[in-house]
Amino acid sequence: MNETAEGSRLDSIVKMLKVNTSASIGEIAEAFHVSQMTIRRDLQKLVETGQVIRIPGGARIEHWRGAERNFFERLQNMSPAKRSIGSAASALVHDGESVVLDSGTTTLYVARELRARKNVVVFTFSLSVLEELSSAEDIRVELTGGVYRSSSHDLIGHAVAKSLTAIFADTVIFGAAAISFTRGVMVHDPDAQRELLQAGRRKVLVVDSSKVGTEATYRLCGIEDCDLILTDKGISAEDLARLRRITQVQVAE
Repeated sequence: MNETAEGSRLDSIVKMLKVNTSASIGEIAEAFHVSQMTIRRDLQKLVETGQVIRIPGGARIEHWRGAERNFFERLQNMSPAKRSIGSAASALVHDGESVVLDSGTTTLYVARELRARKNVVVFTFSLSVLEELSSAEDIRVELTGGVYRSSSHDLIGHAVAKSLTAIFADTVIFGAAAISFTRGVMVHDPDAQRELLQAGRRKVLVVDSSKVGTEATYRLCGIEDCDLILTDKGISAEDLARLRRITQVQVAE
């Protein structure tokens, strides 16, 4: 690839997003007559330089306002670690199985890796997960009811809880804001759906290493309630040893 041509395309993508605010990978690829894989690589370079932010299926320019910004900014935080965790978590889900995916940035990376699975049913209250998997032909997504919340691009409320109590999947994959060795698995969200912890046979917590040994506002469950904790190689040896005395832990590469 000619570096001058590539640089010109990157500049043009930024200009396109400044005009349209956001665009899908398909729309950008069509506009510049290149493959979607090329656009994915372009967007990754623009993300690394801080010019755009990736959203499910596309990108947005960096000038949002208000609560909506929070979710997509968090999506970029610790992204290499979340990507490795997503890959490791998806490997736990086999063809023909069912999985409940929590709303959150780390579980969105799990959804991205699940696209290659066949005959998998995904239950979720995350609109981001729905969007990510909407074009995956061999995955059926079942969305709960609920009230839309823009700050996390998900659904909340009694309808979510009611839907979850009717589900018993093979695996529940959920995230958290913190793992406290004294208070357990914690979240900042007062509307966190605790019912999801009973919605599957195996409970897998996906959490990046920056959250281990910290605290948040609300207790979600005990560390011992997790059948498996998936984190990244940034975890300290001491914290890893402490967690492994309580439950199984896998470090994603």
